[in-house]
Amino acid sequence: MRFTLIDRITDLVPGERIVATKCLSLAEEYLQDHFPLFPVMPGVLMLEAMTQTSAWLIRASEDFMHSVVILHEARNVKYADFVEPGEVLTVTSELVKQEGRLTTFKVKGTVAGNPAVSAKLVLDRYNLGGDEKSSSDRHAIVNSRELFDLLYPEASRV
Repeated sequence: MRFTLIDRITDLVPGERIVATKCLSLAEEYLQDHFPLFPVMPGVLMLEAMTQTSAWLIRASEDFMHSVVILHEARNVKYADFVEPGEVLTVTSELVKQEGRLTTFKVKGTVAGNPAVSAKLVLDRYNLGGDEKSSSDRHAIVNSRELFDLLYPEASRV
């Protein structure tokens, strides 16, 4: 099972920054256990939403060159507030630096303009087949492009 923890990309400047949203619904299965009487988005899923948002910036900036974009390191993660059902987590990720395969981002998540989470993330990217893309790489890239078109329909209008 794969979780897509952002619902929409609302702004994108390739090579610079991206803004995405996650609309938290009481229907999300994990909220049944986290926590039944006080449902809130788990901190690890807030971090994953920030990672996914940053990964979309890499993919869009490099024209989907790599099939795998993963979290390498999370630094200075700070949780400031809960995200409850009915609220929208807005994630803003800004590219700080790129060194080889690693890219560093300054990322924050807000709810109604108020801080909820922040971190410095380092993401790695590569292809399973190395310099020669494998059939698995090509398949993953096609799937990523299709999901990107759903999350950011404005891209097809540009």
